[in-house]
Amino acid sequence: MLSYDNLEGVELALKRSLTVAKRLWFSYLAHKSDYILYTHNCLFVFLVFSLVPLPWALVELYWFYAVDRFKLQPRVKRSFPELFKCYKDVLHQFIFVVAPLIIVSFPVLEWVGIHTSLPLLTKWEVISQLIVYFLVEDYTNYWIHRFLHGQWGYEKINYIHHEYNAPIGFATPYTHWVEILILGILTFLGLAKVPCHMITLWLWSSLCQVKAIETHRGYNFPWNSTKLIPFYGGLAYHDFHHFVGRQCQSNFASIFTYCDYLYGIDKLEEQVKKH
Repeated sequence: MLSYDNLEGVELALKRSLTVAKRLWFSYLAHKSDYILYTHNCLFVFLVFSLVPLPWALVELYWFYAVDRFKLQPRVKRSFPELFKCYKDVLHQFIFVVAPLIIVSFPVLEWVGIHTSLPLLTKWEVISQLIVYFLVEDYTNYWIHRFLHGQWGYEKINYIHHEYNAPIGFATPYTHWVEILILGILTFLGLAKVPCHMITLWLWSSLCQVKAIETHRGYNFPWNSTKLIPFYGGLAYHDFHHFVGRQCQSNFASIFTYCDYLYGIDKLEEQVKKH
């Protein structure tokens, strides 16, 4: 909650006029508790889960044969009942696992120092924080995912996510509830190292989901701008990871491939290129 009664008080405390963005932040959120602000994350995550995969689902249903040359596994075409069942399963996970995890994790946010006060961060501060968060999440995700591809981890937990050997956007969070909890905890590690503003937290949570959906959507168009990012694993790499399934011992990180190179498990690169 912002500790000011009015805009004049904010400007007096900051000794400068507020921008439009800061005025909007004050007018909507100034008198809401930090806990209420944090639970906005439930809405953002739900909207990303529901809306971002939707265009690829429509492509699968109505324009598949027009763009099937861009589908990484064109032999697999999902029907509407299959897509809807996947969405219902994911919605069930959201209601009973993701949302409760967000709701009860607020004390962790207070502990690491997430704040809601003015002034808002500059765009370069936000960008630098997001880079740290992505690097920390990616490296830790590599080791967790590598463990989950061991015999015990795969047979008990990770096998559920690999039920979709030809992944689709809606199947991105389709996994065991234990894996959701583990990956949810990983998202806090970067925040603990570099505390941020609540708005940055919302952006970070949303971008995590968008990134994950991008690597599961199944269609690899040539104009995909993420191909320009150095060491970015991306869609083809992760799609092949699903295609191979249990036997895949590469591309465990959620974003980049440098860990595969560093730890000597990048032998699938040529196979990926042929995939």
